[in-house]
Amino acid sequence: MSHDTYTVLILDDEPHIGTVLTQLFELEGIAAKATTQPQEILKSLDRNWMGVVITDVNMPGMDGISVMQQIKQQDADIPVILITGFGDIAMAVSAVKQGAYDFLEKPFNNEHILDIVQRALEKRALTLENRKLKQELQSQSLPGPRILGNSPGIRQMRHVIHQVLDTPADILVHGETGTGKELVARYLHDHSPRNAANFVAINCGAIPETIIESELFGAEAGAFTGADKTRIGKFEYANGGTLFLDEIESTPMSLQVKLLRVLEDRKVVRLGSNKSIELDIRIIAATKVDLKALCDKGEFRHDLFYRLNLVTIEIPPLRDRREDISLLFLHFARVASARYHKEVIALDTSHVAKLSTYDWPGNVRELRNLAERYVLLGSDAAFGAMSSDEQLHSGMSLTQRVEFFERLLIEDALNHNKGSIKHTMEQLELPRKTLYDKMRKYGLERKDFINDEL
Repeated sequence: MSHDTYTVLILDDEPHIGTVLTQLFELEGIAAKATTQPQEILKSLDRNWMGVVITDVNMPGMDGISVMQQIKQQDADIPVILITGFGDIAMAVSAVKQGAYDFLEKPFNNEHILDIVQRALEKRALTLENRKLKQELQSQSLPGPRILGNSPGIRQMRHVIHQVLDTPADILVHGETGTGKELVARYLHDHSPRNAANFVAINCGAIPETIIESELFGAEAGAFTGADKTRIGKFEYANGGTLFLDEIESTPMSLQVKLLRVLEDRKVVRLGSNKSIELDIRIIAATKVDLKALCDKGEFRHDLFYRLNLVTIEIPPLRDRREDISLLFLHFARVASARYHKEVIALDTSHVAKLSTYDWPGNVRELRNLAERYVLLGSDAAFGAMSSDEQLHSGMSLTQRVEFFERLLIEDALNHNKGSIKHTMEQLELPRKTLYDKMRKYGLERKDFINDEL
């Protein structure tokens, strides 16, 4: 396990003990910090803190057991290692029963200390990883937007998203038209602690330059001609929640410096007012272009770009995640089927071939529209819209195409049989073990096909 991001905090009223231990851990490549103040330790911790605490038991003021109890109130899974004197062994054993990870007896044995701390760090890393995985699983089963797909690009994107869900960091989402930038923004909001407040979306490219400033910042009555009453701006309306700025590249240069000031100060001033309004807000900006290239051309401010670029989420285009196409098509078709009360008819092989080889310039949005047309109007009307003269590019080997068709046929059978393994086996004429092996290979789960609620 890499210790690059993990820390050992040491609490002892004797400064030289902290110094000795800090040097010991740093020689092993483990970051360490020592203090004599319990409150300095306690204010450093939260549920996502990556590290281990070592505390002396006998200290003036707050003793080590009390420190441990307060740490456990913040997160019961933070490993706490106690430093004890010879006469404290019975008490230390009792403390382990209360939740201490282990105890160190003075005088220290360096190898023993390192062994205990290494194991405690590994336990903390495993705890945080399990929490993250559990959070991802729960978020996929909650109502609201879901991010479907198992391609490497989508798995990487989901990993980044779940790293920043609970942080206040502003985010830049980059993806081609139709890849789902607003869906990603809504997902970030709905699965964050801000989900009880407003999610406010504004398309910076769809609002005339003459009114975009009042749309964002708001305006007092009489601030300009036609402003006959106070207007609440999008920043203020999203306070406590999330503001999504789509097509941020379309923001006028004259407005970008004001936008940067709001991002840095977390305050907004309505037009015609001198009073600043404090903001508790997350900004998610989205773009379909290379903002750095725009900066180099002088069409976008470098300082605003670097402020937005703290965390960037890249959405892969659909042509780079072909293994997800069948899953997405079936998902959109099932949603349309439930909405329009029409049955989903199985695709024939020629239509499957078009799905797998088409380049999808409109990305997921184009695929969703196709699936809805397919359910509403039938296959001829849906796939006929794809010009027969259109150049189709696969970028897929024969093996990849066969796997794509096989996966789509299995998904279609599971969908048709509402997740029944028995009926799917019969329809596909496959042994149970073979079906389970193929479902595991393609990341398919029976529960996803039991009903049409997605």
